[in-house]
Amino acid sequence: MKRKKTALIIAIVFIAVSAGIYFYYGYLFKEARNIESEAPDFSITAVKLLEDYNSNPKTADSLYLNKTIEITGTVTKETDSVITLENTVFCLLTQKIKTSLINTKVTVKGKCIGYDELFEEVKLDQCTVINKQIN
Repeated sequence: MKRKKTALIIAIVFIAVSAGIYFYYGYLFKEARNIESEAPDFSITAVKLLEDYNSNPKTADSLYLNKTIEITGTVTKETDSVITLENTVFCLLTQKIKTSLINTKVTVKGKCIGYDELFEEVKLDQCTVINKQIN
């Protein structure tokens, strides 16, 4: 009788662990997106993106949030891995900047992660510079 209870408990634990692993890998764990290789859902200017967020944040979120977008604008601020376009769009780059891009018109592709009301900026993540033109 004691062996049957032990076998039953082991079977239940095995089933529970198997179900947990299946749930984790089947539903929770997803590979990271490769934004650089994705086709953009939208191609707009930095000024237009901010206008959309200022006019109606909920509509802008429904359009842009977690989408791959291409933004064109002039670089107004930069650090080693962040550029800001038109003082309104914050772009966190996947690689460090090797040469200064200040006052350069660029097109950046990244994932929109929303509007930061405190800094009054639209934020993009996983960005890459895909085109630059010296003004």
